[in-house]
Amino acid sequence: MATDGTQEIASAPMSDPAATSQSTADPHGGSFWSMMLGSMGVVYGDIGTSPLYALKAALDHSKETGAPDAEVIGIVSLLLWALVFIVTFKYVLFLMRADNKGEGGTLSLMALAQTALGRRVLPVFLLGVAGAALFTGDAIITPAISVLSAVEGLNIASSAFQPYVIPITVAILFSLFAVQSGGTARVATFFGPIMALFFALIAVLGLWHIADAPQILFAFNPLEGLSFLVGNGAAGFVTLGLVFLAVTGAEALYADMGHFGRKPIQYAWICFVLPALLLNYLGQGALILKSPEAIKDPFYLMVPSWGLIPFVILATIATVIASQAVITGAFSLIRQAIQLGLLPRMEIHHTSATLEGQIFVPRVNRILLIGVLLLVFLFKSSDALANAYGIAVTGTMVVTTSLSFVVVWKLWKWPLWGALSFVAFFLVIDLAFLGANLVKVLEGGWVPLLLAASTMVVMWTWARGSRLLEQKTHRDSIPTRDLIRMLEKSKPTKVQGTAIFLTSDPEVTPSALMHNLKHNKVIHERVFIICVRTEAVPRVVSTSRYEIEKLSDDFTRITLHFGYMESPRVPAALATLRKAGLKFDIMTTSFFLGRRTIKASANSGMPIWQDKLFIALSKQAANATDFFAIPSDRVVELGAQVTI
Repeated sequence: MATDGTQEIASAPMSDPAATSQSTADPHGGSFWSMMLGSMGVVYGDIGTSPLYALKAALDHSKETGAPDAEVIGIVSLLLWALVFIVTFKYVLFLMRADNKGEGGTLSLMALAQTALGRRVLPVFLLGVAGAALFTGDAIITPAISVLSAVEGLNIASSAFQPYVIPITVAILFSLFAVQSGGTARVATFFGPIMALFFALIAVLGLWHIADAPQILFAFNPLEGLSFLVGNGAAGFVTLGLVFLAVTGAEALYADMGHFGRKPIQYAWICFVLPALLLNYLGQGALILKSPEAIKDPFYLMVPSWGLIPFVILATIATVIASQAVITGAFSLIRQAIQLGLLPRMEIHHTSATLEGQIFVPRVNRILLIGVLLLVFLFKSSDALANAYGIAVTGTMVVTTSLSFVVVWKLWKWPLWGALSFVAFFLVIDLAFLGANLVKVLEGGWVPLLLAASTMVVMWTWARGSRLLEQKTHRDSIPTRDLIRMLEKSKPTKVQGTAIFLTSDPEVTPSALMHNLKHNKVIHERVFIICVRTEAVPRVVSTSRYEIEKLSDDFTRITLHFGYMESPRVPAALATLRKAGLKFDIMTTSFFLGRRTIKASANSGMPIWQDKLFIALSKQAANATDFFAIPSDRVVELGAQVTI
């Protein structure tokens, strides 16, 4: 992370990776059972509400004529085994072991793969950016389809509710995004017990209806699903894309791992969530086999008429919770992207005094809300949105599986043939689902592709522009040691106190220091040149937070190390320097920051449109004073114009 008006692209690991590892004794706080319950409310909200629309969407083409028994059993079999292979084997048992010091998600996996390779490799970097971009599409689509599908349950009770479905959905979404500033911990405390009740009820409903047609248990035979795919040709392949709706929350599960820890999430899935989902899909299938007219909405038609309205309310609350999983994951991903130099600085609020991962990003929250509302008004129904839903998640899964190959091969030291064979098994499944979803591009699948492409262009532009700007700054600046020798000869006027200059390149003189000498003709008696580095680990322990180098009697160079999941609070880090013998008072110290006004250049190295986009992004970057948590009354900003 650069600290002089731009951002650093490189995020190389520290020289002693072991020194940066974080104690994992109890990284998340709280008891195991409370964390497990909380994970149900945040991590499993998305995947837990997929029964509302997954089977209905997969059988959509049969609503008018009714589906043959073999078709129902085959599709239910595909749903069950998708949950087993993709969620249980791939994510819960395999990928959650590929954590980066307890953190998951595409960018964490990218950082882990880069660490395993020992350098930044372009294909790994591009895969990480693509996965992050696709996840943003998922974060916008999930709240829209989840809440819409739940509110549409009111139509089962009475058609009189039809005109109110969209207004009710909009009101719920506004409320959901309004409470995000309260923090994940508060949300999980409230949502966890509700989701536990929801899972219990859908399990009971499913178990109750299995008796309607016990032959639905043949769905446990994977050959039933394969037979359906082979026997239905192109139609079966299209249906496979809709079956994927059952596992769309798996990527959010991995991204949210840092909030609750691996074990609570694994136990919640295996002991509670998975059995509930399996029973419910079996119950829906059995109900359709007994009463083919139930195909229009098997989830809600499992509920007795006297309990329908209360259950719709509970399901609506559950879908609000489902949206929480991807929103929380989006906040984490955006902070990682900022720290890794893929996005400009944004204002980040910490919502917990004890848990570093509990954050709220106001600008991202607003963008997500606007995007979600646009989708609701554009598609107007969950069935229409289903066509847009799968592409973003399947694409992210392909990226995640591809990155995991590097981790398995290089970090876990598997033989090449073993790593290829193991990862290829999951990759074949992911590619099959991706191909099945790509046929829906014209029917709504263009939405996540457009969102992902836009995000990739933004990340690529910011990373590329920042690198070019850093190279230009390095080329046009005076080396710090040369300046010190010049000052020893010219001896400018010294003033009392300490001056801190933040810089992205510790080898050259910060522009703010040059401007201060040029215009004020003075230098402080103690000068600290501070560079903030983002490491390829989630968090850095306090004992490895800083490096100090004495350049002269007056000048000291300090490098502060932060993990990509941390917020770089410079004053808090400086407080630890007192243990190293640096004596200064933060309230008598002045921070000098450079504020750059960037202008396009004909020979910048980027097309003119990309120049303009980079300049627009730089104008949206959060104030460095706020981003680095520096007391505003101790800051002096010195501006300069820079061409790129």
